[in-house]
Amino acid sequence: MIEFLQNIEFWHWWMGAALLLILEVFAPGIVFIWISISAAIIGAVLFVFPDMAWELQFSIWGILAVISAVIGRNYIRRNPIKTDQPTLNKRGEQYVGRIFTLDEPVKDGGGKIKVDDSTWKIEAEEDFEKGTKIKVTGLDGVILKVEKA
Repeated sequence: MIEFLQNIEFWHWWMGAALLLILEVFAPGIVFIWISISAAIIGAVLFVFPDMAWELQFSIWGILAVISAVIGRNYIRRNPIKTDQPTLNKRGEQYVGRIFTLDEPVKDGGGKIKVDDSTWKIEAEEDFEKGTKIKVTGLDGVILKVEKA
């Protein structure tokens, strides 16, 4: 193994970068792309400086991977991906603004409603009778906040 590491060349890094990019396609989230970018950079540096020790290569690769991951994470946080369905994986938020009819009364500020294929707990500032139309105004964890519509 040491012999392989001592004879590592720039194209090994580029092949590793390509494999990490392929892995990124199949992995959830944006993780492997930063490690892949770092590997490609090390390949380019090794192309220019072919006598670089393998220990230094892996040290720089690790440092670059962390730096690129932090920079990438901050970039994505400041520039979120725009979508036409921003609440797609935020089920409770999909119900904010919708109006429902109560199947059972709300007592002591709490109750339940049937929404599509599931039952949700609700909280209200006042009690409502069965059949009252309510509007979802917000979300607190898994509890829908409602008011009279």
